[in-house]
Parts: sequence; C-alpha cells; structure tokens
Amino acid sequence: MKHAILGAALAVAFAVPAFAQDYTIMAPANPGGGWDATARSMQEVLQAEGIAPSVEVINVPGAGGTVGLAQFVADSAGDPTKLIVGGYVMVGAILTNASSVSLKDVTPIARLTGDTQAIVVPAASDIQTLADLVEKLKADPGAVSWAGGSAGGTDHITVGLLAKAAGVDPTKINYVAFSGGGEAMAAILGNQVTAGVSSVGEFSEQVKAGTMRLLAVSSAERLPGIDAPTIKEAGFDVVVQNWRMIAAAPGLTAEQVAKISADIEKLNASAGWTSMLETKGWANTYLAGDAFAAQLDADIAATEAILRDIGLVQ
Repeated sequence: MKHAILGAALAVAFAVPAFAQDYTIMAPANPGGGWDATARSMQEVLQAEGIAPSVEVINVPGAGGTVGLAQFVADSAGDPTKLIVGGYVMVGAILTNASSVSLKDVTPIARLTGDTQAIVVPAASDIQTLADLVEKLKADPGAVSWAGGSAGGTDHITVGLLAKAAGVDPTKINYVAFSGGGEAMAAILGNQVTAGVSSVGEFSEQVKAGTMRLLAVSSAERLPGIDAPTIKEAGFDVVVQNWRMIAAAPGLTAEQVAKISADIEKLNASAGWTSMLETKGWANTYLAGDAFAAQLDADIAATEAILRDIGLVQ
C-alpha cells in the first residue's frame, strides 16, 4: 500500500508543471508600433493562459531597436526573466547603424509572427492607385515623401525595392524614418507626407474608418478580406514579409533556455494566442530551435545583400 501511495505521489509530482516564471519584455521602440503591440500581446496572453504569473513590458526606443538591444545586452546577461522583441526591422537597423551589438549577442528563442506590408496615402490625397504614386515617384523621387519605421527596416526596404522595380534610383527616395508607429501614423493622417508604409494591421482601423486609402500590399497573393491589389499584381515585382521574434538574454544555461522555450511554445499553442493573431491580422510563422537559428542567419545575409543593393549599406 505504501508503495502504491508513493507511486501515486511521484506521478502527481512529475505531472506538476515547472515553476512558473515572471518575465520582463523589452519593446525596443516607442508605444504604438509593431514591437510594442507584440510585447503587450504576449504580456496579455502569457498571463491570461497562466504561463507566467506576472509580465512587465518596458519601452526603450531608438535607432531601429539597436538602442534597446545594446541596453538589453548590457543589463540582462544571465537573467532568464528578461526577454526582448525583435525582427526583420532590427536586422536592417543593426547593419545601417553599424551597431556595436547584434542578434548574435542575445539568445534567439523563436520567430512568432509574419506581417504583410501596406502602402497607404491620406484619404484626401489625389493619389488613387499605386500606379499614380509610382508616376509621381518617377517624375521627381525627392518630391514623394514616405513615412515609415526606422532606417533600414522593413518599411524602408519595401520602398527601396518598389523604387528599384519601377526603375527609380533607390538612393534618391525621400524616406522619413520614425521610431514609433504612432508618430508615423500622425504624419500620414496630418498630410505631412505623400505616403506611408507599415504593416497591414497597423493601418487597418484607419483604412476601415476612411481616413487612409490602401493602395497595395506586399504579399505574394491577395489577402482575404483586404480590398487592395498586391504590389506584384500592380505591376512591380516586389514581395516582402515582416517577421517578429522573441529573444532571451545572453549567458543563459541550457536549462534556462529550455524553460523559456517551453513557455513560448505554450504561448504559441494556446487558444489565447491564436485568437490574438486573428484579432491583429498577424500570420503565425512560429519557428524555434536550430531551425530558427539557421533561418535567422539566412535572413541576416539576405537583408545585407538587399540593403547594399538599394544603397543603404556600403
């Protein structure tokens, strides 16, 4: 009988999940943008699903995430409770800003989401189609101003690739970089720029409200429920997908990395996260472990090639 009780107790003990861990997630940008939204979405779901008892989000904006990345690397080494959101934008910013730190200085955990780019103009603009916008760009590249995220990021790359596909020197584009999505949004809505580039999700409410006109999206095929052609469909051979990732501090043990990875895997598999992705319009591009590390290396190399091609990296 004693052996049976002991066996049952051991079974229960092994069935109990590992101790739940609190987290602090750094969004290396101002509130209102994609990284901030990702961090706060993670905060909400990690807590609601009982994966982490308490999750704090902090914002450290500047230089396409490289200011926050440098602070994260310096202050968080060996701390398994510290996480940072990053992605395609940061890959480009590290290169264009000649950052002293890179994604090799953190512990990549997983790619979480993918986001299609959107090109918009203020509702009051006389530009009705992407062809109209490109016509103005060809006539005088400097007279067409573009609001987007950090220099060298996904938005900037999208504009550069569009210019190149249209036969315009990408180095001549008038790109205005903002460190937060809210600032770029204000510039577009205030008619301070000709056009704006960001993720479809960031512009969706304004497009629905009729304050912005969606000209095109950067996906390979039309998006369900989105009344706009792809850039490729509009006649310009450009396909771009932004992606976002979560990384942990440098200097962690294998056990600490495994614990964080297990929590992020639970997040990805949860009903709350699935619902959040649907609400935000984000694609689930979850990739973890060695597969993600290999893909990250490939993306860094490809991004460097693109930035050199459009004149953003020498």
